[in-house]
Amino acid sequence: MVPSNFYRHFLKYFVGWFNRDLDKNITEEYKEEIYGVSQSASDKYEYIGSNYQRILNYHAAHDIGHALQSMALVGCTSFGTWDARSQDSNMIIGRNFDFYVGDKFAEDKLVAFINPSQGYKFMTVTWGGFIGVVSGMNEKGLTVTINAAKSDIPSGSATPVSLVAREILQYAKNIEEAEKIAGERKMFVSESFLVASAADNKAVIIEKTPTALDIYDPRQDFIVCTNHFQGQDLARSKNNREQMAESASPYRYQRLMELLNANGKNTVQKTVNILRDRKGLHNADIGTGNEKAINQLIAHHSIVFEPKKLLVWVSTAPWQLGEYVAYDLHKVFALQGMQQDREISEPELTIPADSFLLTPAYRDFESFRKFKQRIAEGEEVDADSLVASNPEFYHAYVLAGDYSYKRGQLQKALHFYQVALTKEIATKKEEKHIKDRIKKLTEK
Repeated sequence: MVPSNFYRHFLKYFVGWFNRDLDKNITEEYKEEIYGVSQSASDKYEYIGSNYQRILNYHAAHDIGHALQSMALVGCTSFGTWDARSQDSNMIIGRNFDFYVGDKFAEDKLVAFINPSQGYKFMTVTWGGFIGVVSGMNEKGLTVTINAAKSDIPSGSATPVSLVAREILQYAKNIEEAEKIAGERKMFVSESFLVASAADNKAVIIEKTPTALDIYDPRQDFIVCTNHFQGQDLARSKNNREQMAESASPYRYQRLMELLNANGKNTVQKTVNILRDRKGLHNADIGTGNEKAINQLIAHHSIVFEPKKLLVWVSTAPWQLGEYVAYDLHKVFALQGMQQDREISEPELTIPADSFLLTPAYRDFESFRKFKQRIAEGEEVDADSLVASNPEFYHAYVLAGDYSYKRGQLQKALHFYQVALTKEIATKKEEKHIKDRIKKLTEK
């Protein structure tokens, strides 16, 4: 992902220095597991470090990227309903894991079922070489999903967020135990852990920064989580106020509430429909792929849990548009491992693919992504065709404007930037970029 040789070299030494105490913040159990995984890692990347050191550091990649740039690699949405808010009063939890590091990454998706020597059996959606947890449920019907929040730049590493989530999933049977584990671990970025518990018949958000911990208990029969804190203490923090003012998080929160209120009593199918929603507030067309939408069309995976029934649905490619495959953890954990290679999902519970895949609008979005890729690779494109492929998306006009600007087509660039300002822009940073360019061009 980093094309510059020099910058890669610099990053290698920077990350090595930054993570110099990483191993001191990871339990022996997880270091042993990572060491085991590293034995089958490729030797192709030995120039970065030994297989073990490399895989160990990969577990902090999310945290480092998030901390150093407050990178928009993760703009996730999660929510839950129970009691009067769910059709059969059962708890339902849904989430999009909008973590994007290239298309290939999202293709390499694993659903892992773990029977640890200590703790509870659990399932998690993961990828090759990764033992941490970003979305999962254990045999006690406890679920964990993580949502990034705005962080300060830290001075050094601590326990990676995904390993804190893993420990909660493996060793907690209820919310109280999850809170205790989260409180014992020091992290170097800010994160929200949405924890739902069949035993407690509710969900809370454990909000954690490098220096503080807050519990957001909605004290009602639903919970909504985007990328800002809601707890009494951390909601008032400077970082959180900035996040609310500058990011797409509050807008997505409002859209989620709008859909939950419009949908009536929730079901698994309705949860999937919300996770696939591409519109803005009041069903506005804000362009396909906008960060303000619940479905940004970048998700590594989307997942739905029914904790009391131990049922889980995992999306298939592309993003959350393919089928959601169902697993019954009662049956999977009763297998005692696989005796033969066979499918273990529940086909009668499969949720069909989104019909959006069959529409001209989806084909246009594929064209838009190809234009974006060609620009990234320095190829020539037709800027007018680029914006025509996604005409309501501000970012299409920003791309076209930046492309024209670099080629000295200043009047054309100005036009694209001016149109971009009339669309729903995701972040204050992007709005500033557009306004700065317009100012520069009109002053010439």
